[in-house]
Amino acid sequence: MIRAPMARSKRTPEEEWRCVLEGDIGGHFCWKPWVRRVSRAIPSEPRCKLCHTPFGAPGNVLRFIGFGPSRLNRRICSGCIHALEKKPGGAEVELSLLFADVRGSTSLAERIGAEEFSQLMAQFYGAAATAVDERDGIVDKFVGDEVIAVFIPGFAGQDHAAAAIAAARDLLSATRHGGGEPWIPIGAAVHTGVAYVGSVGEGDALDFTALGDSVNTAARLASSAGEGEILVSGVAAVAAELDTEGIESRTLELRGKAQTLDVWVVSA
Repeated sequence: MIRAPMARSKRTPEEEWRCVLEGDIGGHFCWKPWVRRVSRAIPSEPRCKLCHTPFGAPGNVLRFIGFGPSRLNRRICSGCIHALEKKPGGAEVELSLLFADVRGSTSLAERIGAEEFSQLMAQFYGAAATAVDERDGIVDKFVGDEVIAVFIPGFAGQDHAAAAIAAARDLLSATRHGGGEPWIPIGAAVHTGVAYVGSVGEGDALDFTALGDSVNTAARLASSAGEGEILVSGVAAVAAELDTEGIESRTLELRGKAQTLDVWVVSA
């Protein structure tokens, strides 16, 4: 007796999310494979990191039908963001996180005034977005005087830790740390670990973000960084194969953490 082949089992939402976050999309999450093949055939860069829809000319005409860079994330088209929002949930994956914030922002705002401070922060946000974009990271959010970015394997590749460190260095260079007078004083941190990544929330309060202990650790690290410093956790340094010869090391006690954390102090 000849048996019919078994139908391929449908992936769970978590399995689909994991495929996207780890770079094994295969057309399952957002669009059919033929759509991705057509998009890749259009000679135009840069592209959506999920469906390969082109953002540059001549393919950028697709923005008129809802496939331009989304305002939520410039690395992903509006069509894919809509598809993400229709699939709430996520998955736990290893990723790298970059936190960077302005040192002494309260006194700085008081000294230069609200209008000039808002212009300075807009310039900082722009410099951070450029540094993160060029290393294939994703700006999670701008919060007050802080920038939070995630470097996910499906977007930044398996060298996501190295990409996060490079983006942090690029940001320090862009703000003129390490040479001359910086136009805004910042400190940063990079940490690698497991986090829950996905669309979190309900209705209009849905947000594509990362949650978990690794995120909290990266935030605590950033608050411990001095002006012009990037604190790189030991885990991130190993993952990035960072050459630590001649680099200062520290052992930190982080608020809310039971154990100390060894870090490397990297500059621009």
